[in-house]
Amino acid sequence: MALGKSLNQMAPLERTIVSLLRRRILTVVSLGLLSFFAGTLTAAAPVDNVIPIAKARSLPLGTHVTIDGIVSTPAGAFESSFDDKGFGLQDSSGGIYISTPGNPNVATPPRRARVSGVLTDKAGLLVVIPADATEVKMAPLKNAGDFSVIEPKALKTVEVGEANEGRIVRVHGKITQAPAGDGPYGFKFSVNDGSGETLIFVNVQTGISMNSLAAGKEVSVTGFSSQYDTHHEIDPRSPADISAAKP
Repeated sequence: MALGKSLNQMAPLERTIVSLLRRRILTVVSLGLLSFFAGTLTAAAPVDNVIPIAKARSLPLGTHVTIDGIVSTPAGAFESSFDDKGFGLQDSSGGIYISTPGNPNVATPPRRARVSGVLTDKAGLLVVIPADATEVKMAPLKNAGDFSVIEPKALKTVEVGEANEGRIVRVHGKITQAPAGDGPYGFKFSVNDGSGETLIFVNVQTGISMNSLAAGKEVSVTGFSSQYDTHHEIDPRSPADISAAKP
């Protein structure tokens, strides 16, 4: 068979063999290209290695992590004392604060978020700091049951601390230290159920009034279990988080 011939010059059998060879070559080349591009796409878009928040909290400062959970506080609710527009994030294993300079459009929880960033100590509080806005991905809840992971955890006032930092918690007790202004940051008061005092810090952005709060009054307080410097505290998120009713 002379390969220099055109198809029209070839005998029928020759034309059939050449056509089959051409189809086989095209198939091999096509499969090779598909494999190449598939490999390229896989390499360019690796799957996020999402880990539980509790595991992230156990890792060294400076570690880059990706976590997924339910937004537990509105963005910017603690801006007056945290000096950012971040928000709380909680899953079934634990909670943590996401520190962002800009508002990531987390108006009101519940919403689901996936966040990548670096574990950092911020005035005693463990936080995740994303590199930019693209590392905060918001999504709607999958179903109504998703919200159950941020049901407030009932604590004795003395139990507010490192073990529950980052979670939404609730205490009930008497106000032992009346509300007092704390500069431009907000207000603080103390509550004790008989087990020991815990500090309540109210940020300006929450709109919580101190008018009805006085020493000796019984209150239930729900909020973000936080830390500033060496002391732990609860940071309420809105007026609904402080009530005279027992939980």
